[in-house]
Amino acid sequence: MNAALPVRAYLSLGSNLDAERHLRAALDALAATFGPLQVSPAYRTPARGFAGPDFLNLAVAIDTHLSAPALRDWLHALESRLGRDRSAPRLSSHTLDADLVLYGEQILDDGAGLHLPRDDLAAPYVLKPLVDIAPDARDPRSGRTLAALWAEHPESDRALPAIPLPL
Repeated sequence: MNAALPVRAYLSLGSNLDAERHLRAALDALAATFGPLQVSPAYRTPARGFAGPDFLNLAVAIDTHLSAPALRDWLHALESRLGRDRSAPRLSSHTLDADLVLYGEQILDDGAGLHLPRDDLAAPYVLKPLVDIAPDARDPRSGRTLAALWAEHPESDRALPAIPLPL
């Protein structure tokens, strides 16, 4: 019996509360569960939609046998383990924001909040780190590569400061 091949999933991680510690803990948990990771540099970006400390954002590629909804639930549990208060407003400071952005070539709207590709794929703090690790990956809606999407992005010429995380 052949086991199903894993799916390549791309995640966006962000934190603006003790960010380096929370991102390191998230990467450790991801590696312990999913094995080797591809990790982008972290980028410092201002909080959007509220006054708060800057965020550190990065992208991670994993291979998984979990379904997209099961992976989303796993990420929510990780956020909770790292102190995320899900009752807080969406636009507020977070210990960890872990989002499933792309799941193979899947396009999905499950009616329960899971949209693939994730709507904020076009946000510079999501797209730029993804381009660093997967420039040739494709947005399944448009068929365009992430590198092409970034090249045409209105903020692609703005320098995002990369922050090395101690790994």
